[in-house]
Amino acid sequence: MKRILIVALLCCLFVTSRSIADVSDEDFEQLRAQLTQMSARLDRLAAENAELRSAQIQYQNENEKQLASLIVGVGANPEVGGAIEPAAAEQQWSDRVKLDGDFRYRYELIEVEGSSERRRNRIRARTNITAKVVDNIEVGFGLATGGDDPVSTNQTLGGGGSSKQVALNLAYVDWEALDGLHLYAGKFKNPLKRVGGQPLLWDGDWMPEGIALKYQHNVFFVNAFGEFLESDSKDNNDSFAWGAQFGAVGSVGAMTVTGGVAYYAIEAKGKSTSFGDQSDSDDFYGNTAVEASGFACGTNVGTRCEYLYDYLLTEVFAEASFEFGVMPVKVFADYVNNSDAPDDNTGWTLGGKIGHTKGREQLALTYYYTDKGADSMLGLVTDSDFGGGGTNNKGHWFQINYGVSKSWTVGAQYFFNDIDLNTNAKRDFDRFMIDMQWKWK
Repeated sequence: MKRILIVALLCCLFVTSRSIADVSDEDFEQLRAQLTQMSARLDRLAAENAELRSAQIQYQNENEKQLASLIVGVGANPEVGGAIEPAAAEQQWSDRVKLDGDFRYRYELIEVEGSSERRRNRIRARTNITAKVVDNIEVGFGLATGGDDPVSTNQTLGGGGSSKQVALNLAYVDWEALDGLHLYAGKFKNPLKRVGGQPLLWDGDWMPEGIALKYQHNVFFVNAFGEFLESDSKDNNDSFAWGAQFGAVGSVGAMTVTGGVAYYAIEAKGKSTSFGDQSDSDDFYGNTAVEASGFACGTNVGTRCEYLYDYLLTEVFAEASFEFGVMPVKVFADYVNNSDAPDDNTGWTLGGKIGHTKGREQLALTYYYTDKGADSMLGLVTDSDFGGGGTNNKGHWFQINYGVSKSWTVGAQYFFNDIDLNTNAKRDFDRFMIDMQWKWK
């Protein structure tokens, strides 16, 4: 820039009306002094400009660092007056987000009286991610194998190695509104207590959709839910169920005792099934269904069937845990009655468990006997394995599990049941399963 100005000045001198030859030595020296002063001034301006550019870049870099710190949620530490290190920010993120899941491989043999023997290999894979949005709010999301069956995430192998389905299994928010009080919304794990872990009323894979509440205070607990069996009213088949458990956990000597009562209101009368074929009696899973005209379901092919009763259920449950030598023991009982149905309206289970598989080379044995009247509970959401699923069945269930390691379990289950799914002809139902399961978190 300085050189350009000097050349320009010289050009101006050449084109002036006065010839360079006419310029005196005194005038020339004066002109040269002026050019020298101008050059020095340009040097000072260039230096000042470089300093300003350096200050601007430094300011911009500081702003970018502060913005990055805000984005990852890391601010100044008031105790030490400095910024938290990036490694600390990553640690905080990892504390807020958790991953867990499991994988199970199953061999299954089913024998039903009057039908051919059935064998199949099945898998189940689940993965969940939870994140603490703030200290008292958690958001969860989970995927699982299987299709849209509300009580099974199993996937049968076959189809020439075809791709298998993966579906949304969990999507919820958990707000701890008060100490010990959790409120849920979305699709979440069943908040209701199942004594002995047995599925008399609710299959272990059933994930309610709606709202729920869990509250624990000292020895007392309350669990409640509101479930959309169908939330879309376009086919006039929308249905909402709700219920609540009230109970307590206490000690009697060396024994821990849990007991409670519950009431559930599932208004199904005049509604059709919310999953499956509405004209197929099998898709009412043992519950009594009729056509709108009053004929038995299936009398007129393709005609929509409806539940004959509501399911207004009263449940009483109890569980006791104690040590037998070095082995943990648990015994449990559960009873339910549907006040809206005049017949086949009770269900119950009685069983026990000894041992556990929380570590390597540990063994657990579990047994229960169950009797489920046809209209004692909603068949759609009860155990999908016992008696082939649904209600109107009874019998024994045995399980043995062995802990190969803390995260690997091998086990076998045997169902010896009687079934009567709206056929008025009881049949033997035998089911044998071998499971290998791995858990991670």
